[in-house]
Amino acid sequence: MDEYATYRNPLSSRYASDQMSYNFSDRKKFATWRKLWVYLAKASRDLGLDVTDVQVAEMESHVNDVDIKAADAEERKIKHDVMAHLHVYALQCPTASPIIHLGATSCYVGDNTDLIVIKDGLDILLPKIAQSISRLSKFAEEYKSMPTLGFTHLQAAQLTTVGKRACLWIQDLLMDEKAIRGVRDNLRFRGVKGTTGTQASFLQLFQGDHEKVKRLDRLVTEMAGFNRSFIICGQTYTRKLDIECVSALSSLAASIHKMCTDIRLLASRKEMEEPFEKSQVGSSAMPYKRNPMRSERCCSLARHLITLAANPFHTAANQWMERTLDDSANRRITLAEAFLTADALLQMVQNISEGLVVYPKVIERYIQQELPFMATENVIVAMVKAGGDRQECHEQIRVLSQQAGNVVKQEGGDNDLVQRIAQCSYFQPIHDQIQGLLDPATFIGRAPQQVDEFLQEEVAPVLAMYPGLTSNAVEFKV
Repeated sequence: MDEYATYRNPLSSRYASDQMSYNFSDRKKFATWRKLWVYLAKASRDLGLDVTDVQVAEMESHVNDVDIKAADAEERKIKHDVMAHLHVYALQCPTASPIIHLGATSCYVGDNTDLIVIKDGLDILLPKIAQSISRLSKFAEEYKSMPTLGFTHLQAAQLTTVGKRACLWIQDLLMDEKAIRGVRDNLRFRGVKGTTGTQASFLQLFQGDHEKVKRLDRLVTEMAGFNRSFIICGQTYTRKLDIECVSALSSLAASIHKMCTDIRLLASRKEMEEPFEKSQVGSSAMPYKRNPMRSERCCSLARHLITLAANPFHTAANQWMERTLDDSANRRITLAEAFLTADALLQMVQNISEGLVVYPKVIERYIQQELPFMATENVIVAMVKAGGDRQECHEQIRVLSQQAGNVVKQEGGDNDLVQRIAQCSYFQPIHDQIQGLLDPATFIGRAPQQVDEFLQEEVAPVLAMYPGLTSNAVEFKV
């Protein structure tokens, strides 16, 4: 049967990076199982158990040549994945066979491998979040002073700037970076704990020497790249850790969904567009279209990741006593898909943010349609300074605004409030000021300064933790 005759997960075949796909591959998983068996043998040898250098060397020589097909065939017979791989490994290492997996339980390789994969997955994601922040920051800096309509309730509100709006997206991503980095920094190894977490088998192997059992745990933890392990666990590490991890990734998905929804809305107004390649087809039926398909894909995948957050909660809640096996099948899917989806989203966000296109003339036209109404307070203040009465001026503006509003809503015309003010004798004292009162740059408040302060005080310190960021373009995977 060829590869196209069975279901393929689109996350690995279409969306996620090769790096993340490998991180959750069988090849890495089973090689890591063997590394963990080597770590256990080495630490046991170093602490005085009857494990020889020859046995360790034999095990090390076969870490990466995992015969997965042979292990699959063995698992079909014995219905136990760890024992199946253990049997195949032992056949390759006949000298070491008596001491492989000595004192351990299946979760020694299963859970510890999951923790290694989670740590490596977070290490893949964090620089990509930083890269996305970096690229959006450059965009924010470039457009920090460009006025644009702000929206509340999806209705035109006071002006903001294109760059200030981008900072709203960046701020959410900064929170995600902090949360995911926190999960990464707080990760602990399950370590060498035995069947129900009591280390009883290892205490027996070391003839009641508690200190050697603790040192065994510590040595294996360090060999695996962790600086600490759980003191308390059942057969598994607490599934609360999965909640923390997937929840942080789901929160990242919410941030990306919000950002990409904004881009889609702005694209519908032709104010901004995501990248559109020279030979890209927007629609099979409407060749003129430039659909925001990257942002749409982000929203689609983000919804999937957001919904995945519920799974670890149910799994943690249903872990009976020291463990049950109803977590296994769920976690195989949930953890992998959470990381692959987050990776795919960040690949897309990087691609979008490095090629955002802004259309200043369109933005300016929208501003001119709404600005006359927003400028009424400026007009009132100017009239009062010229000796007018605030209440009378307010009434004059109200009448002219209603007339201009009817032209827009009833007749489909342009907003002519400015012309009405210019033609009204009441406002003659400020006729020469009207154009200045309508300068969009006077309506954006401290937006440019806020962007500068934000990029310097909040963004720069985070990006400084990722010195290896590049300016290389990110490939858009079909």
